[in-house]
Amino acid sequence: MYYKKQTFFVAGLSRSGISAANFLRRRGAKVYLYDDDPEAYGREGVRALQAGGAACVEKEGLAEACEESDVLVLSPGVPIDGELPLRFRRASKRIVGEAELGCLSLRAALVAVTGTNGKTTTVAMLDEIFRAAGEKTFVCGNAGSPVTGIAEEAGFDDIAVMEVSSFQLETLSSVRPHVAVVTNIAEDHLNRHYTMENYIFLKSKILQNMRESEFAVLNYDDPAVADMAAAARCPVRWFSLSEQVEGAYVQGGSIYYCGERVTDVHDLSLHGAHNVKNALAAVCAARLMGVEGEVIARALASVRGVHHRIETVGEKNGVTFIDDSKGTNVEAALTALSCMEKDTVLLLGGKDKGDDYDKLFAGIRGSRAVHCVLYGENRFRLLDAAVRAGEPRITLCTGFAVAVRVAAMTARPGQCVLLSPACSSFDEFSGYEARGEKFAQIVESLPGDAVGCA
Repeated sequence: MYYKKQTFFVAGLSRSGISAANFLRRRGAKVYLYDDDPEAYGREGVRALQAGGAACVEKEGLAEACEESDVLVLSPGVPIDGELPLRFRRASKRIVGEAELGCLSLRAALVAVTGTNGKTTTVAMLDEIFRAAGEKTFVCGNAGSPVTGIAEEAGFDDIAVMEVSSFQLETLSSVRPHVAVVTNIAEDHLNRHYTMENYIFLKSKILQNMRESEFAVLNYDDPAVADMAAAARCPVRWFSLSEQVEGAYVQGGSIYYCGERVTDVHDLSLHGAHNVKNALAAVCAARLMGVEGEVIARALASVRGVHHRIETVGEKNGVTFIDDSKGTNVEAALTALSCMEKDTVLLLGGKDKGDDYDKLFAGIRGSRAVHCVLYGENRFRLLDAAVRAGEPRITLCTGFAVAVRVAAMTARPGQCVLLSPACSSFDEFSGYEARGEKFAQIVESLPGDAVGCA
């Protein structure tokens, strides 16, 4: 892409947008900055860009700036069917996402991981594995740094491990990973993608440019993911908990890759069936990148869990508090609940994403959940689903802070309070991280005897 003498319109001024704007300014491009939220212009990164010559666009100057601009750069939070992309499409102008922009300059070998759940943990496992193998690794995309933030530093001999969300896939068109992993497909983000068919299509886009020299790593046990193999133009390797596949699988309590024993399931540092699946995906991708089984085994025995994913943050008055703020969809919440070994008070709620809450409460009925505390913007939709399921063990709260305290008062010694909200955090928080951090703060502030509060 030619940068000088072109004008770029960067829409969305969070982490990705600011990184993209800095990337463009370093290449001599003229840059306009825009965000629907006027408070975004006060962020330190935006002020620094202004000082360096980038221009902030107010709504009254939007039309003129769009007309002058050659390329629209979208942050993941800006939908592809919004007003701004429509304006650029009508003018036959190029639209590119931040991740795509970074990948156009990326020299490192690229391992890309997408799917509904397990992406971040799989990326963390791969990062640990590659580092254990002596590789210089960069975690980027939806986890770690924006791709535009690492593209210049990552060299030809390095490895970039990119977590790719469906939001980023909306604007990925030319990216060709060396290895692409699809973990699973579950209902998520239907408020943005409208249908499961469209959501599945977006996830499959990670494979669209791959050829014979690259590999797709697909979940054999997930029908929607397995179906992607039919359209893949590259070789496919599988991972499975149930079948001996060409790839990674479990047999007799051990993990194998194409007949070669790699490690035992009980030696994994992260437990639960969902983490065994993540480990299988990581084993498959790492072996395809040339990492030996012994190195993989050592790394998987030491990898740490992901913050805000089934993470114990403390204990008060005999009640254990577990942060699964990253559980932002129904399947993730049910997975977290299935890992609970104690009776559990479950915190649910936030911003609605169009998920099927009937499925959620059907799963809750057969779990260790003894009570549900509903909060947030979509609490009444959650309540409707609970009533349809005949679930009587419900408390309704307005906001997050009150809900956490109510859950703490409801739980008895020997039980857990699990924050696995099955919903987005964007009604009250900037992201799931902020929600998880607030949860830990509230837990620490609760009265009573504390044990191991983080």
